[in-house]
Amino acid sequence: MNSVPASENQAGHPAAASGQAAFASGAASANPAGGQGHPIVISARDLTKEYTTGRGRLVLFDGLSFDVAEGEMLAIVGQSGAGKSTLLHMLGALDTPSGGDVFFTSIQLSTLNARQAAGFRNREVGYVWQFHYLLPEFTALENVAMPLLARGEPKAEAMRSAEQWLQEVGLGDRVTHRAGELSGGEQQRVSLARALVTRPRVLLADEPTGDLDNRTAEMVFELIERLHTTHHLTSVIVTHNLALAGRCDRILRLEKGRLEEVV
Repeated sequence: MNSVPASENQAGHPAAASGQAAFASGAASANPAGGQGHPIVISARDLTKEYTTGRGRLVLFDGLSFDVAEGEMLAIVGQSGAGKSTLLHMLGALDTPSGGDVFFTSIQLSTLNARQAAGFRNREVGYVWQFHYLLPEFTALENVAMPLLARGEPKAEAMRSAEQWLQEVGLGDRVTHRAGELSGGEQQRVSLARALVTRPRVLLADEPTGDLDNRTAEMVFELIERLHTTHHLTSVIVTHNLALAGRCDRILRLEKGRLEEVV
């Protein structure tokens, strides 16, 4: 399928209108599953990532373009080493592309300095990793409150919000437990509460069930689905689990530097 250039919004930023194909790789239609009337939250345009190695220039991917609509749950799949995590990091301003850009509504991520990027992540994006990365010396409550404390919220308010989110993920009776006292599934639920305690618009999840057994992975993914719906999130999930990916609104496969929509 031939790609169709995205339209430009009034601020001059590319934003694909519903129904347009916007894959610069020429692989698939970028019409979000949300359909017409859903604004674009994330717009990736001509993303390139390359590295200089001892053997020369290594191009991970080149010319990737796609949109994510408000309220959409998008899965990105592909083999290990294809660049899925790198791509996700770019969407969350954790990494910068070698070429191209990411637009978050009217925000052009490449224009943000390090301090502004940190503020953007704290305000707009919740991130869940494959490993929970909880601070072992702190309780579940303190771990969840960390992003709020980092933005300067009063401790009492941060703790109150953290407790509400632990209740939301079914861990209201684990607030005083440290990471080592929690199961793998409970640790990942704490990390999910930590990602969402700032009430971000976007959830980015990098193999959120990859470190869990099948039964626990199912429970965690069901929780992600529920939170996505009840809190009106826009979610991008990197996963190698095709069964879980199939429950998302759309699936994009990153393979050999190209991004293709899986029908």
